[in-house]
Amino acid sequence: MPIFSYLALPIDGAREMLCTDLAKLPHCEIIPSDNREVVVLVTDTPDDDTENKLQKSLNNLQSLQSLSLTFGYDDKEK
Repeated sequence: MPIFSYLALPIDGAREMLCTDLAKLPHCEIIPSDNREVVVLVTDTPDDDTENKLQKSLNNLQSLQSLSLTFGYDDKEK
């Protein structure tokens, strides 16, 4: 079960659009900042295949300027 958290920066003036776009994606929880143009995104997917599909969807968002990983965890046994 991969769990990741990111700081998501919208294109100029598109924070609300970014929040709407992210909210439409499965396995995503969004926390918009109260005083900055930034959104905290937490993803929790059941497996690597689902995570890869989610990553492709995130990469295709027109409202997203950049996505910075802040934490990642995957419970695979090594």
